[in-house]
Order: sequence, then C-alpha cells, then structure tokens
Amino acid sequence: MIGTDDITGAERLMGVAYTDAERALMLDDIAVQIERARQRRGVALPVSLPPATRFDPRLPGFVMPDAYPFQPDDSAPPKLPDDATDIAFAPVTTLGKWVRTGAISSMRLTEIYLDRIARYAPALHCFATVTAELAVRQAAKADALLAAGHYLGPLHGIPWGCKDIFDTAGVVTGWGAEPWRDRVPDADATVVRLLAEAGAVLLGKLSVGALAYGDIWYGGVTRNPWNMAEGSSGSSAGSASATAAGLVGFSLGTETLGSIVIPSLRCGTTGLRPTFGRLSRTGAMPLCWTLDKVGPICRSVEDTALVLHALNVADSEDGFQIPAPLGYDAAARVAGMRVGYFEADLTQGLALDRAALETATRLGVELVPLSRPDLPYGSLLNILAAEAAASFEDLTLSDRDDLLTWQDAAAWPNAFRKARFLSAVDHVQLDRLRRLVMQHMAAVFADVEAIIGPPLAGPMMIVANYTGHPCLVLRSGFVQSSTRTRGVPAASGPTFTVPHAVCLWGRLFDEGTILRLGRALETAFGVADRRPEITDTGRT
Repeated sequence: MIGTDDITGAERLMGVAYTDAERALMLDDIAVQIERARQRRGVALPVSLPPATRFDPRLPGFVMPDAYPFQPDDSAPPKLPDDATDIAFAPVTTLGKWVRTGAISSMRLTEIYLDRIARYAPALHCFATVTAELAVRQAAKADALLAAGHYLGPLHGIPWGCKDIFDTAGVVTGWGAEPWRDRVPDADATVVRLLAEAGAVLLGKLSVGALAYGDIWYGGVTRNPWNMAEGSSGSSAGSASATAAGLVGFSLGTETLGSIVIPSLRCGTTGLRPTFGRLSRTGAMPLCWTLDKVGPICRSVEDTALVLHALNVADSEDGFQIPAPLGYDAAARVAGMRVGYFEADLTQGLALDRAALETATRLGVELVPLSRPDLPYGSLLNILAAEAAASFEDLTLSDRDDLLTWQDAAAWPNAFRKARFLSAVDHVQLDRLRRLVMQHMAAVFADVEAIIGPPLAGPMMIVANYTGHPCLVLRSGFVQSSTRTRGVPAASGPTFTVPHAVCLWGRLFDEGTILRLGRALETAFGVADRRPEITDTGRT
C-alpha cells in the first residue's frame, strides 16, 4: 500500500517538494495512477511501433528550398592504378567512373574488397557478417547489366557496407546486442533495397555499438584504423572503421546524437547526417523516433552526395519521412556565401578549428559571427533517454538487459533503468524547450546559408540533432593524440597521428549548400587522400 513516506522518497527522485497536507491528498488515487501504468505495460508493443506524436522540424512559415538539378562532378577519372590498395581507397566518384567506362569490373572491385575484409576486418572488429556470396551475385548482375547497356547510375557495381541496424532479408541483423544476435529479418530495409536498385553490391553488415550506442558489441570493440589500441567510437563504429580502412567503397550509418559525426571525426571519414525526415527509416532499428536519422559515411564529400541522391526517395511506410527535393551543383561557386560561426565554440577547440575558418575565408566565404541564448541545452538529452527506454522497455522489465556486454554507469542498461524516474510533465516541457531552440535556429539560418565549427565543442551536437538540421563532417587535418578512452586521451603513453575534422551545418533540407561548401573545403585542406597504415595483426 502506498503511504506518504513513499511519496516523500519519490519527491527526492523527481526533484520536487510537497507538504504533508499535499501528500495526504495524493493518496486518494495515486495507487490507481500506478495501476494504469502497470496495465499499459501488460500490452506488448513491438519495437517497430512508432508513437502517435510525430516530430516535424519545419516551423510555421517554412518554405522548402527550390528544386534545382543534381549535377555532380563530370570530369574524367584518373588512370586505373595497378595496385589493388590504391583502387580500394579511391572515392566512389572515381570508382563509379572506372566501372562505367570498363576500366574495372564490379566483380574485380568486389574481389579486392573481399580480400581486404578477410585480411583486416578480424583485427578491426568492424564486420558483424560478411555476405560474400550475395556480393558475388550482385557484382555479376551489375556487370551483366552494364554489358547489356543498362547503367543504373554512379553507384552501379560499387561495393558497400551496411550498419547492422538495417534489416537485410535472410541475413542476421543483430543490432550489436546479445538478445538479438540471431535475429534474421524477412525483408530488406527500404534504404538497403534502394541501394540494390541503384546497382550497389552489399559486402556485409558492419558492427554497431549495442543498440546504437558506443563501439562495444557482442563481437568485441570496433577499432580505429589510425590507432588500433582505441575504439572507433560509435555507434556507426563499423561503418566509419571499414570505410576509413578501405574495406568498402562506402557505408551507411545512422545518427541519433553523434553516431555519424563522432566516429567520422575519429576515423577520418566524411559523414553526412541529412535533415531529419529526409530519408526512410523503414526497416531500421528504432532507438529514438524523434531523433533517428540515416546517412552515408564515405571517403569524400561528393561521395556522400551520390549516396544521398540514390536514397532520396519517398517511402509511404515511414510516417516520419518528409519528401523533399535534393539539389547539388559541384561546379557552383562558394565565394560570397554567408557562413556563420560561434566564437565561443572555437575557444574550446584546437588550432585546426580556427584554421578551417581561415581556409573558408580564403575561398571567398563571408564569415558571420553568431550568438545563441543561454539555455539548458543539455536538458534535451532526457528526451533521448525517455524515448530509448520506451523503445526497449521490455529489455529492462524482463531483466534481459543483463545480457549486454557493456554494463557500466554510462551504458544503456543503466540509462534505461534511470529513465523510468523521468517526469512526464518535464518531458512535455522539454518538448517546448526544443521548440524554442528550433525557433532560434530558424532565426540564425534566416541570415546565413551555413554554419561552420568544431564537431564537439559547444552545444551544436545537441542543438542541431534536436532541431533536425543537416550536418556534414569532413577531415580538416591531423593531430597528435594519445590513445583515447571514451573520447578522453590518456594522461601518458605514446601518441598517434589521428584525423581531425570540421562540421558544416545547413538549413533544413538544403544539404546541397553544405555539400558544395564542403567539397571546396576538402580540396583546399588537401588531406582527404591520406590513409591509415594497418596490418592484419592489428598494429598500426
């Protein structure tokens, strides 16, 4: 039976305080309130069932960007190298032209990647499943179509890797988590199907931090090819690792809060987190319905544009998707573009962060200093905690969360348990705070075409994920760092040369602008071609 002492104890958990008289009044039906919650828990809700409330990043008055042609670089490719490693590390923009012109077959390209996977993937722990037989069939089909005069586009015959969060028919999709490691779906996720229709060749499923968090999964810790003593970060851990190591032509990742940007920063890949709602999530593991986004991880900026274009297809099964045009012009100038930055974020970062702004200035970009209101942006993280705990409620209530390898205070099992004590009233108020942040970002983007800054300094990681704005992360240089654990360098020990990156944030559904600016910056930085030196023993 519930008594006033129980309410007093609960007050401390919820951060409120009542009087004795107020507690006594609550006893009239608080037991009924609890029983209602218990009754609802008795209804089995499949993980795939979304909530009735739908998040839309568009505020009243939003105008979708005008449609304009998608025009990637059409220059001739370089001569095909003799060395297989040089071929493996080529960007998709080059690989696709080699395949189209017959310089290399899809089958030969697939064999190169399968050989590299067999040699390096075990040390990197970046593949959950290798789909060699499927890859060979798809490569043979791609070559046959091309021989018959049927060209499917720039991804025709290009081998790729799929984050193990997307369903693949007849192939284990284990979400990196022990309770699902034998899960075999019956159908492909929409994005997997679309890439197959574009002629891409699936090499396998790439490791994901358990339930899309971190780089720890039931196969071990996914490694960073630049320093294999540290993890690749997460949760698109295998996608960034395999792409950086030249084991795939490109990969797919997802981001709820940093899962494309952070592993791309660490592994030196180019990651694109599109506007919330642009790409279909049908067949992807739902973690947080109002935050999950699908995006490409590649080795060049234009590669991400090509993959995004292939996936930019309306899907009536995804109730959160917002069909939108995608424009991109590789030849368009960036001089005169108004790009904002937050000075406060630069003071927290490295010299390379400020150097990126100087590079933008040399390209003719007009830099605009920005300010933002002093708001508790970190409070928004409770939205993610609540939605994720709801998505995997059964895992917590059944105690199967004990099966997950990662069990410390920062891991999902503990986070899901704590989330049971979040206030529903506070959750509604957080949604209103989110709206306020969206209004501020809308005002900022009324004055600038993009924002440039460090990936992790300041609140932009939180802000842009919760407002739904797109983000492009690309390599800007290299730094010396000791081995990092949970993102923090060790106090002592040897240092390694590791990539650093810059982020570009764009207007809603205006990925073309940040892709155009990113491509110009990538050329100016001149560091995209550098690659890690790895061995099959795991030593760099």
